[in-house]
Amino acid sequence: MDVRKKVKQLVRKYKTDDPFKLADHLGIHVIYGDLGGKLGNYLKYKRSKFIIIDDERTPENMLLFVCAHELGHALCTPTANTQWLKTYTMSVNADKVEHTANKFAVSLLLNEQYVTEYPDTSLYDLAASRGVPKQFIALLKEM
Repeated sequence: MDVRKKVKQLVRKYKTDDPFKLADHLGIHVIYGDLGGKLGNYLKYKRSKFIIIDDERTPENMLLFVCAHELGHALCTPTANTQWLKTYTMSVNADKVEHTANKFAVSLLLNEQYVTEYPDTSLYDLAASRGVPKQFIALLKEM
């Protein structure tokens, strides 16, 4: 899957790179609750999609990234139950699914249009302003 192309299409169609607004446009419910240690989770139940964000443990500066990551699951790997994969198997697919969601989040939050709006700001500062952990900036080179 071409994650960057998918992000470009979404941003162009909905005129936003805000993962909360995109989820709303796409009919994906964002809810908050105690996840017991995880910052976020994606769940598909029947025909409804949910992004769940831990409102107790997720730092405010990471809300955009967590939502974008879970949106990546909803749009790029919608049928993969990552929690089940991690809990009940030693599957390499769980890591691939997480990697794809991270690529989606980084591509969305550090998209070309956003980065070019701030030519005098370092990529690391832009990433920090959107809650992207600095170790994930390297994912931009993969796309």
